[in-house]
Amino acid sequence: MDISPDEVTILIPTLNEAPTIGELVRQFRAMGFPRIMVMDGHSTDGTAELAIREGAEVLVQTGRGKGNAIIEAFSKITSPYVLMIDGDGTYSPADAELMLTPLAKGADQVIGERFTRGRDAFSGLNLYGNRVLNYLFKVAHGAYLSDILSGYRAFKMAAIRQMQLFEGGFEIEAEIAVESVRNQHRIVVVPVSYMVRHGTLTKLRPFRDGMRIARTIYSLAKMNNPIFYFGLIGLVTALVGTGVGAYIVLEWLKGIEHIPLTILTMLLITLGFQIFIFGLMGDMMLSFHRELMHEIHNMRRPPLP
Repeated sequence: MDISPDEVTILIPTLNEAPTIGELVRQFRAMGFPRIMVMDGHSTDGTAELAIREGAEVLVQTGRGKGNAIIEAFSKITSPYVLMIDGDGTYSPADAELMLTPLAKGADQVIGERFTRGRDAFSGLNLYGNRVLNYLFKVAHGAYLSDILSGYRAFKMAAIRQMQLFEGGFEIEAEIAVESVRNQHRIVVVPVSYMVRHGTLTKLRPFRDGMRIARTIYSLAKMNNPIFYFGLIGLVTALVGTGVGAYIVLEWLKGIEHIPLTILTMLLITLGFQIFIFGLMGDMMLSFHRELMHEIHNMRRPPLP
């Protein structure tokens, strides 16, 4: 590995991870990483004390939620590289070199993909949900990153500084992926080990948090893929107008007129078409912007080996 451990901050966001945090910190310290930052979300089981005992720097986040913890930690890190890993013991520190090596070769971000080597650790529901969200991301943002919700990631600090992050909960991984695509970062996906959780309870609520993540992926498409965002709104609006129009026609065949509904139908179909055109115009402007930024990025950095 061409990156020195001294150049890397190990970032571990935690909330009640006492059964696993001590061993996690010990393993990273044994591998020679001196900068280990535990961003604790107000744990009540002694997580912070155990991490301090093993030699980690522990900061208690000011807000609540995983996203807020990560955003706050990013603002405090000064090292050129960051390796982020969940504190629940499901990821292996042994994969650290695998995660960091692509950064030395020019990548801006590395995502630890869980499905190749850790498929058995997923429940059927979680596996299906992850796949749906990954394909939704592909449709909405034009890139298939294999595992956008992975909690094992490596970054160049320069790439993090380009991101605008606001999501306070589990949506943060999806937002990071969106920001990376928007900023045209070089993203490398590597398979990592993923293990069954032992001793700690999951904070993720599959249905509620899954819907929030899907909403985040869709809402962020407004700036990254306007033809998808506005096109979907326009399509739904036009379909509603068409449905109302079909009802009016059936009523007309019975000799019943609905003048107000007829006007509403025309307005809905016209509005839907206009929203779609707005998305098309936004997409054209975004394409021009991307071409310009692509040329600027190509002039600034060397090719990836």
